[in-house]
Amino acid sequence: MADNGRDMRDEVETYRQLVLMYEAVDEEIDRLIMQHGGKADKMPAEARERYRMLARRRDDLLNEMRVLEQTLLPGEDNE
Repeated sequence: MADNGRDMRDEVETYRQLVLMYEAVDEEIDRLIMQHGGKADKMPAEARERYRMLARRRDDLLNEMRVLEQTLLPGEDNE
């Protein structure tokens, strides 16, 4: 039972770290967009490539969060 509690705490901490990483990447995307007039289509090619890389990373983090939510909240409707 103690191991189960420890595992749960580890998963919750992993989730917390994912949320923090997601928020940091999201803020970086916002800064990058604002540096270029608030629109991705106004970005030079190098900035647009960075934007795409960050957006993919943010999507990956969100997917990891959703998978972990399924583990942490079995039977819950996680939409």
